[in-house]
Amino acid sequence: MTDKVHVVCPHCGAVNRLDGARLVAGSRDGKCGKCHQLLFDGKPQEVDETWFQKHLSRNDIPLLVDFWAPWCGPCRMMAPAFAQAAGQLEPGMRLLKVNTEEAQQLGAQLGIRSIPTLMLFQGGREVARMSGAMDANGIVSWARQQRP
Repeated sequence: MTDKVHVVCPHCGAVNRLDGARLVAGSRDGKCGKCHQLLFDGKPQEVDETWFQKHLSRNDIPLLVDFWAPWCGPCRMMAPAFAQAAGQLEPGMRLLKVNTEEAQQLGAQLGIRSIPTLMLFQGGREVARMSGAMDANGIVSWARQQRP
């Protein structure tokens, strides 16, 4: 990832071109050219179906997505771990959260059968999937092992 890469701003949705070498080096200081906010803040972004599709289709970096529901105890228990993992995995990955109660069509389309489910996407396609709650170290380790 040494060329220019496209990264969707988590705040305004603008697509930004960044130096891939800086992302590999762990630089989080990139700001959106449109809204001027940080592109990476070490926190997962909660998205609806529309924002999920934008990130999926326009990000050149991998997406790690937590499919969850508010009534799910293991999902709520894993939420802080997923947030902690974001601090370790960004800027090399974008972490998103999708509430399957609000995005039922997306959950059905992707075949989400149990929650929490983590899915890793690269280049607009699924490359790995894991169901069940994990701690932050488990999430980080799994995501790094699955990364293409």
